Amino acid sequence: MANRGPYFYDTSIVWREKRRGEASSPGLPPLSFSTPPEFSGEAGFWSPEHLYVLSAETCLMATFVAIAEISKLAVRAYSSSAKGKLEWVEGEGLKFTEIELRPLVEVEKEADRERALRLMEKAEKNCLIGRSMNTRLVVHPEVRAVATAA
Repeated sequence: MANRGPYFYDTSIVWREKRRGEASSPGLPPLSFSTPPEFSGEAGFWSPEHLYVLSAETCLMATFVAIAEISKLAVRAYSSSAKGKLEWVEGEGLKFTEIELRPLVEVEKEADRERALRLMEKAEKNCLIGRSMNTRLVVHPEVRAVATAA
């Protein structure tokens, strides 16, 4: 049975200078952030926009890995890239309209490729961050079979 919560995730921020701040949460390392340069922020820092896209990407990974573990699918590696599309929406202003996720999963056997793709579909449907967002998620998975050395 699924854990039903409620759960709470506490964060705090402190403004440092210009459009830069530092985020913290109990037990976690601090995270410096700024608005992105295109919005008069500083380059070289995580931005709320990056973190929004990253939250979808990390949730998909965590959900897939959990489902693969429960399903006893041997996953050798997982990596991904993501691209968020921020655009002007008439009547709403700037808005993330789409996040494209490109996970790459490596499995041990060729026979596991189709199964991994099915589990990725399940992960996409069950990713709680993705379900919570008002942004279209587009997932383009790639699964490779990697032969193990004898």
